[in-house]
Amino acid sequence: MSRTRMSAVALALLLAGCHSPQVDKAPASLTIPAQWRDGIGPDSPVEGFWWRNFHDSQLNRFVEQALRYNSDVLTARSRIDEYQARVSAADSALWPTLDASLGVTRARSQSAATGLPTHGTRYQGGLNASYDVDLWGATRRNVDAARLSLAAQKSAAAAADLTVASQAASGYITLLALDAQLRITQSTLEARERAYQLAKRQYETGYSSRLELMQSDSELRATRAQIPQLQHQIAQQENALQVLAGSLPAPVARGGTFAALTPLPMPSQLPSSLLARRPDIVQAQQTLLAADSTLAASRAKLLPSLSLSASGTYQDDTLTGLLDNPLRLWSVGGSILAPLLNRDTLNAQVDVSMSQRNQALYGYESTVRSAFREVNDSLDAIRRLGEQLTELEAQEQVAQETLRIAHNRYRNGYSSFLDELDAQRTLFSTQLNVVQTRNDLLLAQVDLYRALGGGWQVK
Repeated sequence: MSRTRMSAVALALLLAGCHSPQVDKAPASLTIPAQWRDGIGPDSPVEGFWWRNFHDSQLNRFVEQALRYNSDVLTARSRIDEYQARVSAADSALWPTLDASLGVTRARSQSAATGLPTHGTRYQGGLNASYDVDLWGATRRNVDAARLSLAAQKSAAAAADLTVASQAASGYITLLALDAQLRITQSTLEARERAYQLAKRQYETGYSSRLELMQSDSELRATRAQIPQLQHQIAQQENALQVLAGSLPAPVARGGTFAALTPLPMPSQLPSSLLARRPDIVQAQQTLLAADSTLAASRAKLLPSLSLSASGTYQDDTLTGLLDNPLRLWSVGGSILAPLLNRDTLNAQVDVSMSQRNQALYGYESTVRSAFREVNDSLDAIRRLGEQLTELEAQEQVAQETLRIAHNRYRNGYSSFLDELDAQRTLFSTQLNVVQTRNDLLLAQVDLYRALGGGWQVK
């Protein structure tokens, strides 16, 4: 190697140690606490089929159908194949390339001796091989980045499974809650029809005024008007569930009643380490590691590269002659390339990679913080809604007894219809509130399953 060329290489090596200082590496600022805000919850192993804890066969069927046919799930799984192909493409850069060529030329020329036209066929074959030596690990870093991106995509597919399973479970629970509200409304409608008939008899016999009859009729019609609205909401919920499960809108079969749903009881402890299994956190972590590998590859491109090449060619008038001795002419060589004039471009690429790495870090920390918030919100919701449901169920019993007393007093003429009407309204409202609060409690438990990346096994 000449002295001039060695000087150029030395200058490139010196410059390689200097990169653009415009983008600095962002420090981590996330501290993981040892426990949750209230220090409660499960500490048991993960339960993969957590939705089965509600003990409803139709719910299980819908969740499993959604995990097989939902478009978002299928799209996420298809992306795994794409990223697997990217890994294969990155791996291929670690190996030499070999190209073969074969050409045939048919030519017509004029003989200089006779002046007559002549025809000839010439066969030409060649082999070309090249190999970029990975001196500084840039190619290996790109392979690492591709594999980490594949791992992130697998976690994204798991996150899609978890999201769809949660949506299917929540949608089915809400459907059963709407069924329960419809049954309560229909039962209340029957009770108000009986009350209207009683008010009508009382008015016809002169024991009550026409005002009480009109009030009973108005309350009856108001209750009847709520039934079509609930039926429409049920139809919408059924259609949404069928589409979520990859089917066309249609009625949904029920596996049981809303009152039969039995959520898993909450254990006493919940270590924060459970979040390590949450797929979106794993995805963000793998994305951060992939960004680190890409950054290292970008920095390695600032260093000189070594390329080896070899070629062989042969020409013959016959194909058999070409095959007998295919490499009559050959060459082998190598070259060292050092970036000089394009260093600004390479330094800018380092800055881009550093910025992407910082974004991945911020995304990872944001995902973890959001996960802690979601778990704490769900734990608090389960506790508060449980307390609220206990009080509402007690209020329902009181409202039923109040209505019984008010109805007997009105029937025997000891009080006006307004007392019974007020007791009817209180009971109807309380019964609907009980169903809604129980639904919210079950949905909060589904949210906790999702926030933890799955269910837990009771010890």
